[in-house]
Amino acid sequence: MDAPRDSSPAMAFEKDALQLTVEDVYDISYVIGRDLLKISKAGAQVSDLQFRIVRVLEMFEVLVNKYNLSVEELKMERDNLKRELDRVVGEKSAEQGSTLGPDKMVVDLKDPNRPRFTMQELKEVLQERNQLKAHLLIAQEELQLYKSGLLTGPHQSSESAMVEVELEPAIIPVISPQITTITEEDESKDEPKDEFKEEKTTIRKLFSFRRK
Repeated sequence: MDAPRDSSPAMAFEKDALQLTVEDVYDISYVIGRDLLKISKAGAQVSDLQFRIVRVLEMFEVLVNKYNLSVEELKMERDNLKRELDRVVGEKSAEQGSTLGPDKMVVDLKDPNRPRFTMQELKEVLQERNQLKAHLLIAQEELQLYKSGLLTGPHQSSESAMVEVELEPAIIPVISPQITTITEEDESKDEPKDEFKEEKTTIRKLFSFRRK
């Protein structure tokens, strides 16, 4: 019964040169020696050729061993480099964590959902918004008082007035509901330079009027 093809020594001749092992070299030597025995008629010539072939096979064996050792060394070097890389990455991560502290965090600048404002900035924005809302409410209340006649408006010409908003917060006094108006008799007693004297109300501190 013939042996399976995969276990035949002649299969070593069909392998790639870089895939040969020491066992393959021994199989090649066996096949060549067996073929030389079949042509033993020439005697001395066949014997000399056999020694040369053996020498070539020995050199071949050394090369295969050297190649296999080189491959093993490269694998070991690769594993060592990988372990060293893992160690360096671990130390770097630990160093960054100790530098930032327990109450700090690392923010990815490429993350679209990252926080863009600090808590202090948000507090300042909210405070400014509340101040503006308070000023707006005060201005609306005084405007209603002017419309109802409780407050006398400043003397204005028929031309349109320019309004400038003062951004600096002003001290807001308490508005008394009982505010008297300037009568014609009081105006006649005042000097000409006080004829257009304006009342100091909260809305005058929020807005300044200029005639064109």
